Amino acid sequence: MSLADASFPSSAAFDAIASAISSDADRKDAIKKGGAIFAFTLKNPAGEQREWYIDLKKSGTLGKGSAPEGEKADVTMVLSDADFTKLVAGKANAQNLFMTGKLKVKGNVMKATKLDPILKKAQNKAKL
Repeated sequence: MSLADASFPSSAAFDAIASAISSDADRKDAIKKGGAIFAFTLKNPAGEQREWYIDLKKSGTLGKGSAPEGEKADVTMVLSDADFTKLVAGKANAQNLFMTGKLKVKGNVMKATKLDPILKKAQNKAKL
């Protein structure tokens, strides 16, 4: 099942991330490195807002919404669809987006840094 949403072009990246951690070994490694549930709130130019999550705490799964059922996100990142595209493609740096106010982080900010290796793996796999 695709996680992409036509109103949010960058959401296709969640499918690339899911593909990058689809094997048991990759999933276990991502959970070991991530150790958290990461939520993303994306905003598109039309003013719409949607949420996705990456569970790197237990299951190594991705989905729509703020967190898996019965769980709470450790960190939530709020940014525009365009900035998420740049971040996943490696054309923007999360720290720079944060410092310029384009990325807002709620929850455990230090956990947000754990996501970088997973995004890089998705970039390499999908050639974004």
